[in-house]
Amino acid sequence: MSKVKLNKVELKNVKNVGVLVVEKKVDKRTNNPGRPVNKKSARYKRLAKQALYAKLNKSFVSGKKFKINNDTVETYAYSPSTGKYISSDNGCIVDGIGSHVCNIDYVGRTKVQGYKFVLGKKVNVELNLKTLKFVS
Repeated sequence: MSKVKLNKVELKNVKNVGVLVVEKKVDKRTNNPGRPVNKKSARYKRLAKQALYAKLNKSFVSGKKFKINNDTVETYAYSPSTGKYISSDNGCIVDGIGSHVCNIDYVGRTKVQGYKFVLGKKVNVELNLKTLKFVS
């Protein structure tokens, strides 16, 4: 007769009893292989860059205020198109008091393209999301 004692409880007639030890995960990874993260690898750097670009894009599209140059006082915000019949544009950029600045044609991962009419001529506007300073 085999006896196994677990936590002051005695089990009888038990064969091939293995003790399962579960280690608590220190980090938030779901498939943790047990080795540390190599933060110098190309994959880690690429994933960090993608996460940064997604965060910048989400901040812009959600309408968070931003400055084009860090030293300027003027703040701008993106306002998406609303209404039943949405034209080809994706929205517009408004300044701090809510007046229209320019129309937006394209919102990409890191680039925003738009246009504005000045004295009857179309002027193309291009913003790089990496250079914008988002204001809280």
